[in-house]
Amino acid sequence: MVVSRVMLLLFLTAQGFDGLFTYTAVNAYGLHAEGNILIATWMALVGPAAALFGAKAVAGACGVLLYARGLHRTLSLLTVLYVIGAIGPWMMVFVRH
Repeated sequence: MVVSRVMLLLFLTAQGFDGLFTYTAVNAYGLHAEGNILIATWMALVGPAAALFGAKAVAGACGVLLYARGLHRTLSLLTVLYVIGAIGPWMMVFVRH
């Protein structure tokens, strides 16, 4: 139970950092810094902060739903994949610049 709660916390933290890193990159490099066309479109329509807050709120709610339904392995796998696929690339961008 404790491990699954820690994984949920890590998932939510990763979502938060991805939102922060994306917001920073969009402010520095423009909307083309966002690779997801749906999020980029929403950023153009409502602004980066509102679009990212909405996207991360939905992602966080989905993570909480996975936790509540007892799908802890799925949540763990998604957390690891998210750190590698979303946080890792942003870290590479910021380290290089």
